[in-house]
Amino acid sequence: MNYNVRGENIEVTPAIRDYVEKKISKLERYFTEAPEAKVNVNLRFNQDKSSKVEVTIPLPNLVLRAEETNIDMYAGIDLISDKLERQIRKHKTKVNRKFREKGVLPITFATSENTEVQEQDEDDLELVRTKRFDLKPMDSEEAILQMNLLGHSFYVFNNSETNRTNVVYKRKDGRYGLIETH
Repeated sequence: MNYNVRGENIEVTPAIRDYVEKKISKLERYFTEAPEAKVNVNLRFNQDKSSKVEVTIPLPNLVLRAEETNIDMYAGIDLISDKLERQIRKHKTKVNRKFREKGVLPITFATSENTEVQEQDEDDLELVRTKRFDLKPMDSEEAILQMNLLGHSFYVFNNSETNRTNVVYKRKDGRYGLIETH
């Protein structure tokens, strides 16, 4: 894996870089072939003395992404590593279940005696509700207002400027984000 480690309000020292690479490289054991993934790591040191660690690993059929805020940056990196490992296990279980149903064995991930894959309950991936509605043309500001009126954390709408389906969502920091389709 290729690593891109960036720091905001903090200098990325060789020790921090080595620690990040050591922790994230442990995820390679889950792949039969080492992925040609570019690992993007963003380290941020906030004014309240906390640090935020964000890791994104885009893979061909999956994007692994996790973020963690912690007082200790090294502890945050450890927690990120654990989160990403859980994501891989969850994806692996889902893929294996699909292939088992079809009677074909997947070859996406490596398995070893050291790797314990915890099977998930079927309830974890159960679809419990389906909604259908007409998308009304509006701009992103009106969509944010509609979202807030409904008390939701996201809102799907048809962008009147681009005539494409978009999603506005409320971010953890209280601001808003926009997802545009191609």
